[in-house]
Amino acid sequence: MSKPNYAGIYNMVSQDNFEEYLAALDVNYALRKVVCILKPSKHIEHDVNSGKMKIKTVTTFRNFDMDFTLGQEFTEDLGPVGAKTTVNWDGDKLVCVQQGEKEGRGWTHWLEGNLLHLVRKQELSRVRKTALHIYIIQFFDKTVKIYQ
Repeated sequence: MSKPNYAGIYNMVSQDNFEEYLAALDVNYALRKVVCILKPSKHIEHDVNSGKMKIKTVTTFRNFDMDFTLGQEFTEDLGPVGAKTTVNWDGDKLVCVQQGEKEGRGWTHWLEGNLLHLVRKQELSRVRKTALHIYIIQFFDKTVKIYQ
């Protein structure tokens, strides 16, 4: 079964729980307020044959670039610190595991029609081998046709 092609440009249409997620990452109050009003777009290039992807998150405040091959660890720029990151398929979903200054961090992307879903998670604590996480969900609408 072939995997979906994520290539395209997507504009954020909504998000839930973002400020709480940023607080769990120890982002200061003033920066959280600024970041929460941003409406990022995602510019995704995806070569389904080689598994190479480029995901550029664009905002008026700062841009983030990820250039990677599925299944291969890479260093991701997360601001003042980096993370060892791996992105793999889980069915039709892209699942990312990030290992860096905070444990239990990652995200999942999937498509439903022209809607790109993004769920981010951050582990808050671990008690008796049970992890407590905080989640954020963002939705992005595809506005530009697929480009290769």
